Amino acid sequence: MTSTTTPWTHRPVEVGLVGAGPWARAMHARMLAAGPETRLAAVWARRPEAAQQTAAPYGAHVAVDFEDLLDRCEAVAFAVPPAVQAELAPLAAKRGKAVLLEKPLGPDLASARRVADAVAEAGVISQLVLTKRYHPTTRAFVAAARALDVTGARSCYLHGAFLGGDFATGWRLEHGALLDLGPHLIDLLDAAIGPITHIRGTGDPRRWIELTMEHENGAVSQASLSGAVEVPRALTRVELFGSGTQAVYDTAGIDHEECWPVLRHDFATAVRTGTPAELDAHRGLYLQTLMERAQQ
Repeated sequence: MTSTTTPWTHRPVEVGLVGAGPWARAMHARMLAAGPETRLAAVWARRPEAAQQTAAPYGAHVAVDFEDLLDRCEAVAFAVPPAVQAELAPLAAKRGKAVLLEKPLGPDLASARRVADAVAEAGVISQLVLTKRYHPTTRAFVAAARALDVTGARSCYLHGAFLGGDFATGWRLEHGALLDLGPHLIDLLDAAIGPITHIRGTGDPRRWIELTMEHENGAVSQASLSGAVEVPRALTRVELFGSGTQAVYDTAGIDHEECWPVLRHDFATAVRTGTPAELDAHRGLYLQTLMERAQQ
């Protein structure tokens, strides 16, 4: 009889969460506590009252400091601004903790490289939260796109979150759409069409930025990014053109709640089996390198 036991059946991954802002509460804490692959073991934030509010619904420990958090978990999830993640993620890796990282890895290429180097030197599992890539529809699109002869592509990721509300945060308003939305769209185009060899950008990332990319196979793609436009809903769309049928990916019809179980499953599997994920810190550094080139 074949066993159906999974790596976490008897021992969910104990995860500590760094951060207690809107994204930490709405996604990270809820996802990690839902299990069965993971358990939210502890929460730490620089505002103790926010950490308490985030931890309380799940009975998680409220860590008194970052060291206390590390003592109570085997993996660390980050839901903090890029500069804070770049400061703390290397410390977690050096303590042998697997890391669930937000994008971008850091506010600039140098800090992103420090994160990726620390993960590589420690030999710990890392995974990047590129949310849409964990949705079955996205995975089906990428798989189908890889079989196409793509000549060109156009894409966009547009929303109005920078205009006000919970996600009009300091780092987003300072760096704009390239660092916030760019990792999602650049990763998707790179995965669907092929490795990006050249990239250039024009415009103001805080208002609207346009990217043109050349791929290893000769295809050319374009991406429009803005978090400061008034639209009825967030718009994420990719259109691929070539010698065959046009392929279209649009997030309008997908339920983002379907991303979280897949993300959690993939992270727990990577931690328990020791098998690196496709979307790891190395991938995050690759994306950050492309974004740096786009700004030059």
